[in-house]
Amino acid sequence: MTQRCNWVSSEALAQYHDDEWGVPSRDDRHLFEMLVLEGAQAGLSWSTILNKRAGYRRAFANFEIDEVARFTPQQVDALVTDESIVRHRGKIEAAVLNARAVQQIQAEHGSLANFVWSFVDDTPIQNEWASYKHAPASTEVSDALSKALKRYGCKFVGSTICYAFMQAVGMVNDHETTCMCRARCASLGKKRQRRQAG
Repeated sequence: MTQRCNWVSSEALAQYHDDEWGVPSRDDRHLFEMLVLEGAQAGLSWSTILNKRAGYRRAFANFEIDEVARFTPQQVDALVTDESIVRHRGKIEAAVLNARAVQQIQAEHGSLANFVWSFVDDTPIQNEWASYKHAPASTEVSDALSKALKRYGCKFVGSTICYAFMQAVGMVNDHETTCMCRARCASLGKKRQRRQAG
């Protein structure tokens, strides 16, 4: 029987878990997407967000940072009526604000990836949880990332949201010790280390 983390309870979650969650990502567009989606999840289930992911990609120009940064108040008004996404004005406005903040981060740090990965010394944190319920909701690292993003003007980037983001993009490997994906995510992190050392 295939062993997955115990939070996987549907086919959509299984696909997300197997293909994406915990895989180290250094693609700015993907990192921005996950920042927006994790913020959108606040107060909701991840399943709700996954089910609306296609809607988010359409509504937010496939998360092209420069394009979202140019969204007008009229576009935001239109998105508030769009049933394919979470119709929460604050979260929609935050996505636009965050795109503008990410532009500034890219200008100062070269890329969003350089900036966020600096919080873990460019190397994924490897945890060993027998059960996912032992994983924390936030850590000192997610606290620091949250504060830094807020300094750039980002919204919906509290420490808990930042920790979920870190898990999603592989900055931390929180796959359970018995999970079939844990070793693969750990080896992807090590490959990056070897490249840097070489």
